[in-house]
Amino acid sequence: MFDSEVLLPDLWDILGAVPVTLAMALGIFVFSTIVGSLFAMVEYRRVPLLRELVVAYKVVFKGVPMVIVIFLAYYGLPPTLRFLTSLVGIDYNGHSTPNWITLIVALTACVAAFQAEVVKGALNSFDNGQADAAYSLGYKRSQVFRRVMLPQVIVAAIPDLANSIMVIMKALSLGFAIEVVDIFAQSQLTAALNFYYLEAFLIAVVIYMVIAYIVTYTADRMERALRVWA
Repeated sequence: MFDSEVLLPDLWDILGAVPVTLAMALGIFVFSTIVGSLFAMVEYRRVPLLRELVVAYKVVFKGVPMVIVIFLAYYGLPPTLRFLTSLVGIDYNGHSTPNWITLIVALTACVAAFQAEVVKGALNSFDNGQADAAYSLGYKRSQVFRRVMLPQVIVAAIPDLANSIMVIMKALSLGFAIEVVDIFAQSQLTAALNFYYLEAFLIAVVIYMVIAYIVTYTADRMERALRVWA
């Protein structure tokens, strides 16, 4: 039976995981966007050899399930860190690495492959005729990129970048497999104490919906504002 009396206590418990979840999501979003943008620029500029490596990277990380990448990072990152630190004379126990860092690294590697496609699509949407016109007015290459190209690329990428934030939010729920507690994991833990699973998961759904609304609304406002500026 549905018990509305547990909703408020469960809500406070699950809300406690929201700041951590948002912090991890923001970190993954920033890191993956930076890496993905670099990959997209390599493809856009058609840099020899690096372009082929980027394509191979995207094929791998878009094809392998995220949960597998998480476990590969969970078991592979500690010895890798220990080996790398030993090269510079540091004795670091890789197994002391917090699981949330492992999760961020794993999901950043996965999401970067998708962010590369987002930025690449935005770059390809740019009209090169505008760059030619700017060059004819005496603009340097750096000025064309900063003043003409970049504003339009950002505007074109905003909707897909907003979607990627929600993809990251949902992907974080896989962190429960390596004992990282996010909104979903906290709802499971809360329900395990009183056995009111339906109530706990409904609260999680509402929280995710509120976050999705805020992200979508913010992205729409940013897009409208930047279109005027661009």
